[in-house]
Amino acid sequence: MYTTSSLFFHTLAQVGITHAFVNWGSDHPALLEDLQRQRADHGNTAVEIITCPNEMAALSAAQAFTQVTNTPAAVIVHVDVGTQALAGAVHNASRGKVPILVFAGASPSTMEGELKGSRNEWIHWMQDVPDQPAIVRQYMRFTAQINAPENIPHLVRRALQIATSEPKGPVYLWARREVLEKEIDESLFNSSASLYKWPSIEPSALSPSAVNVIGDALAQANNPLIITSYIGRNPAAVGALEMLSRLMAIPVFVTCPSATNVSLSHPFFVGVSFLAPGTHTPLLSTADVILVIDAEVPWIPINKDSRGNYERPNDDARIFVIDSGDPLKESIGMEHVAGVAELVSRANAEVALFQLLNSGSTGSATGYYTRSRSTQAIHDAFIADMRNAEAVMSEPNVPYLPSRIFGALRTAVENKVPHPASTLYLNETISNYPLSWSHLHPDTPLGMLSSGGSSLGWALGAGVGAVLGGVNAGKGAGKVGYELVVSVVGDGTFLFGAPSSAFWMARRYETPFLTIVLNNGGWKSPKLSMLGIHPEGHGSKVTGNQLTVGFGPDMPDYVGIAVAATGGWAWGKRVAAGDSLWETMTEAVRIVVEERRCAIVECVLESI
Repeated sequence: MYTTSSLFFHTLAQVGITHAFVNWGSDHPALLEDLQRQRADHGNTAVEIITCPNEMAALSAAQAFTQVTNTPAAVIVHVDVGTQALAGAVHNASRGKVPILVFAGASPSTMEGELKGSRNEWIHWMQDVPDQPAIVRQYMRFTAQINAPENIPHLVRRALQIATSEPKGPVYLWARREVLEKEIDESLFNSSASLYKWPSIEPSALSPSAVNVIGDALAQANNPLIITSYIGRNPAAVGALEMLSRLMAIPVFVTCPSATNVSLSHPFFVGVSFLAPGTHTPLLSTADVILVIDAEVPWIPINKDSRGNYERPNDDARIFVIDSGDPLKESIGMEHVAGVAELVSRANAEVALFQLLNSGSTGSATGYYTRSRSTQAIHDAFIADMRNAEAVMSEPNVPYLPSRIFGALRTAVENKVPHPASTLYLNETISNYPLSWSHLHPDTPLGMLSSGGSSLGWALGAGVGAVLGGVNAGKGAGKVGYELVVSVVGDGTFLFGAPSSAFWMARRYETPFLTIVLNNGGWKSPKLSMLGIHPEGHGSKVTGNQLTVGFGPDMPDYVGIAVAATGGWAWGKRVAAGDSLWETMTEAVRIVVEERRCAIVECVLESI
C-alpha cells in the first residue's frame, strides 16, 4: 500500500535529495509508517534519515551538508512548534543563500473520523494555528501547502527550482495529517519526477556596456580595489577573481566573509575585516575605482579610523556593484552601497569576471608595476603581523591570546593533515571572527565556511552535516570525505548550538569533528556593542557578570557536556593559562583523524 507519504519520499529521492534531517511528531504517523515499509520491502529507505533531537541542530546540519555538497538537503519538523524551533537557523539559511527543503506536517482538520488521520490527541487543537507558514515565510523563497498527493511531484520540483535559483535559499512545504495518510494508486507512485525540465535559472552575465564600462574603469584606475564577502561559495569564481587581481595588480580586501574568498598566499590579498571601527583597509579611502562583488556589507559609512577619518570611499570614487542574486539587497530594510554606485548589476560572479578577463582591458592596467609592488608589500606585512602575533608568549598565569591558540591549532592541523583539501573549518567565533578568519585562513577554496547569517548556534550541528556531506560528495584528497572537520566557536555560541543534541547526533551517525571552544566567560559581542555606543558609560566600568552578559562565576563544563552527550565517546580537555596548548591541540587532532571520535578543547581566554 502506498500513501501520499510514500510519494513524498519517492519524489525527494528522484529529485536528488539523499538526506533528511528530521524531528518527528504527532503529524508524522504516515511518514514513519512508510519508512518502515521501505525498510521491509528494500532493506533501507529512499532517503537517509538523520534523527535530530533539536530542530535548530537539524537545520544547521542540513545547511552545512548543502554548503559542502552543493546539493539540497531536506529537513522535516513537527507542526507549528517544530517550525518555531528551527529558530535562528532559518535566518542563517536565508541570509547564507542555502537551498534547503523544509517540510512540516500540520494538525488534522477533521475531528470525527471523517478521514484517516483525523484528530485523536489533545495537542491537535493546541497546534492548529491560523497561518503556520507565516512563522517562516519572510525567510523562505517559496511556501506552499500540499493539499493532495497528485501535485506533490510538481510542488517539490517547483520548490527546488526556486530554491536553487538566485537568490538561492530555503523553501517550506507543509501538509495536514489526513493528506499524508491518503492512499494512492501504484501508477501515481511510479510516475517520473526528475528535475530534467525543472532547471534552475541559468547564471546571468553582465551586459556588454557594463563589461566595457567596468573593464575600462579598472584599466584606467590608479588605485583600484576589489571587495568581496562570499564569492568563495563558487570555487571557480575564486580562480577568476585571483586571475583578474594578478593581471591588473588589484588588491582584494574581504569584509564579513562566509567562505574562503581568496587564497591566503595570493600576493594581492590585503586583509579581512568585520568592520569594527579602525579595521578597514586604508586603501578604501584612496581608491578611485572600487569593484564590490558578492559582498554583504563592504563598509559602514559612519565608521572612523583612529585618526578620525571616515572609513568609506571618497566622493569621487567610481563604484561598481556586481551580485549574483540580490545586488540591491531587497530583503534588507536599508542598504547604502547601491545608493552610491555608478553601476549595479545582477550577474553571476564567475561569468562576470571571465567577461572582464576576456574584454581586452586586463593588459593595459595603469600603474601596474608600482601598484603590484606596493600591494605585495601590504600582503607580506599582513602575513608577517599574523605570524608574529602567533609567536607572542603569554605572561605567567595569563590566559593564551586567541592568535596564539589559532596558530597552535593551524600548525597541529597542517602537521597531521598536510593536504589542505582534506580539512574543513567551520567558523562561528563571533567576537574573534577577524582573528580566526585571518590566522586559520586556508589556502584553498571552500576550506572555511560560516553560516552566512548572524544567528548563533550553527557550528555544532554543522559539524555533523559537514562530515556527512564530505563523504557524500567525495571531498578530501582521497575523495572519501574530509579527514578533519574543525568547528571553532565561542562559549556562548557553544551553548546556543544545542550541544547535547549535536554531539549525540555525532555519536549516533559516527561523524567525528574537532570542536575548539574559546571561553571568554560569556557574551563578549553585546558588551562590545555597548562600548561602541557608550565607550565611557556606566557599563564600561564593570565586569561581564555585573553587566549580565557573563556566565560566571560558576561556568559550564563545556568538555563534560560533549562527553556526557556521547556516552563517553568524545574526548576533551580544558586549556587554561600555563597548560600545554600545543600538545593538547596535537592530541585532539590525532583523536579525530586516527580514532574517528569527536574531540573538544576548551581554551580559557581573558574573561570579559
